[in-house]
Amino acid sequence: MAFNDDSFIREVNEELRSDQMKGAWHRFGRYLIVLAVLIVLGTVGYKVFQYWDSNQSSGTGDQFIAAMKLADENKSDEALTALEKLEKEGYGDYPILARLRAASVIAQKGDAAGAVAAFDVIGKDAKAPVAIRNAAKIRAAWLLIENGTYEQVSAQVEEMAVPTNPFRHSAREALGLAAYKAGNMVQARQWYQAIADDAQTPRNVANRAQMMLDNIIASGKAPAAQG
Repeated sequence: MAFNDDSFIREVNEELRSDQMKGAWHRFGRYLIVLAVLIVLGTVGYKVFQYWDSNQSSGTGDQFIAAMKLADENKSDEALTALEKLEKEGYGDYPILARLRAASVIAQKGDAAGAVAAFDVIGKDAKAPVAIRNAAKIRAAWLLIENGTYEQVSAQVEEMAVPTNPFRHSAREALGLAAYKAGNMVQARQWYQAIADDAQTPRNVANRAQMMLDNIIASGKAPAAQG
């Protein structure tokens, strides 16, 4: 990845300890989101790949791969055209996978509102597999951190921030960042503590959560946890 996680965390740590938390968000918030989204996309991508891999049953799979290649080459309009065709004519479960990928392409084009709307529709589609619905909600939530409110992020993913959900780490981090951005340090601390207390949290996520916990505590803007 393009970022050095350790050196970046040290730099953010120094800035946050200056007790200028609002300024620190403006300076570093976007990069915190980028770092975390790389983990989120890896998780979402793996879950979706598992689902896709188990549903290859026709030449539609080749069309889906071709559409993804167009997206990877930043040929967004061509990719959307191919994905829309798959949504209408695709075999089996490829239409829902095409809708999910199309929403990502819309985000890639810079239309955050359009992408959130597209992910939201998928997330509420009772006919879609649970893994796909959850993936869509996670993607919507991470777009909403920068482009929406804590309440909007919570509406997408708080139900996933439970011990049994495989997406809980991404959901909790999205909620923590959204609360931090909103200035609600008590709520942010609760979510970051949940990440830190979960023994199955991926290392990079745990490191970022501990960094945020340390600085929220140092700011004096959240009470000490009760033992």
